[in-house]
Amino acid sequence: MAYDENQGYVNNSDSPAKWYVVHTYSGHENKVKVNIEKIVENRGMQDLVLDIIVPTEDSVEIKNGQRKVKTRKIFPGYVLVKMIVTNESWYLVRNTQGVTGFVGHGSEPIPLTNEEVRRMGIEKVHIEIDVEVGDNVKVINGPFESFMGVVEEVNMEKETLKVKISMFGRDTPVELEFGQVDKI
Repeated sequence: MAYDENQGYVNNSDSPAKWYVVHTYSGHENKVKVNIEKIVENRGMQDLVLDIIVPTEDSVEIKNGQRKVKTRKIFPGYVLVKMIVTNESWYLVRNTQGVTGFVGHGSEPIPLTNEEVRRMGIEKVHIEIDVEVGDNVKVINGPFESFMGVVEEVNMEKETLKVKISMFGRDTPVELEFGQVDKI
């Protein structure tokens, strides 16, 4: 997506939709989500604005011996929108009641990276990895960061590896996700 001073946002039709962060008034996240969904439906723009999420998590509180499940917003004041940015889609989201703007430089929204999307758990991002049993790998994040190991098993469906890491003088098998290792 490029911004052209004469044409505004120019959509390269081969560019897929990306996730953008929209800043809202605090406490208005769900209203903004519903408003954007209504406008998208009314204008028939489902091909440009694909998904809208208010990230939440459930926590269990025990009060007076009663278990209560509370849902809280992970990012208060923010809504995530999966869209293809064009002048029309940008204007639609930007001018929805309760929206203060996109997260980015000035009027240009910046999409989330695949790594950010994967870490937030918004969407399953498929990771291609070129490792086989017996290959040496380095762990690049997680509790075993900077450890080296040997791949013992590759599970393509779950996108996990079983890696034998030397810890405290003995080899220990650990299960890691594809995104947690780099091939050496």
